[in-house]
Amino acid sequence: MAKSFYQVLTEAVSDVADHGYDDAGRIARWVREIRAAAEQRLGPAYLMEERLRAALGAVYRRMVELGQISKYHPGVGRYTLQKVAPRLRAELDRRIMASANLIRLNREEAIAKTLRRFEGWSTSIPAGGTNTTERRETKTEIRKALAQLPFEERRVLIDQGHKLRASLSEILAKDGAALAARWNSQWKTLGYNYREDHKDRDGKVYLLRGCWALNKGLVKAGSAGYYDDVTAAGEEINCRCYITWVYNLRDLPKEMLTAKGAEELQRVQDMLRGQDAAAGRIVA
Repeated sequence: MAKSFYQVLTEAVSDVADHGYDDAGRIARWVREIRAAAEQRLGPAYLMEERLRAALGAVYRRMVELGQISKYHPGVGRYTLQKVAPRLRAELDRRIMASANLIRLNREEAIAKTLRRFEGWSTSIPAGGTNTTERRETKTEIRKALAQLPFEERRVLIDQGHKLRASLSEILAKDGAALAARWNSQWKTLGYNYREDHKDRDGKVYLLRGCWALNKGLVKAGSAGYYDDVTAAGEEINCRCYITWVYNLRDLPKEMLTAKGAEELQRVQDMLRGQDAAAGRIVA
């Protein structure tokens, strides 16, 4: 039965503490054994990728197949969602690939940090060994990066889930011809380590640069400015903010309507009232 990572590290620290840095070959051998034990402890990369696919796939199913994405897109019809579905699926595949690569890099870096710490400590021990080394503290310090990795990988899964939700929602907003983005901060959530500048954005409405209403001169940026002037919701690490997308002139703050836009909104509202009145007469 193969030795555990902790057993290998314990033997390595004891050996170096007893003999010191008297032979580069001794250190090189332990580096190889520690690396092998670390890789064995982490397990095959494909198992983590399977967990990643399952986690992000569950987010996709809830958002797209079960329709939770409509929460962020009031008024958008099923037809628009069906039309953009291939792009949403492609985004899922792209996000899985990027996340898997991030996890691999994190694993490689954790192992590299572990080996650097071991080599740094071992080469500082004089030939002949030492009795002053606190072996337990030394092992704790050396394996710190590897011990934290499972927690970091869970954070990656959670963070990439938020990023996938945000990117799926943004794709639908662009295809659905949204006008603006209303920021929703989660700063009131108990235990959430929110960013102060994201809290300040809560409830603000950002105009989408290049939207059809802007091109027609119906709207202008309000006090919040354009959405691409700030980091997107979910873009920064562990950001749980989300966007509610605005599609109609009537749902924009008045400050964002130009005179032409206010006139157009009034015209449409008058037309709808006329249609309602005509329908009432017909029913009567």
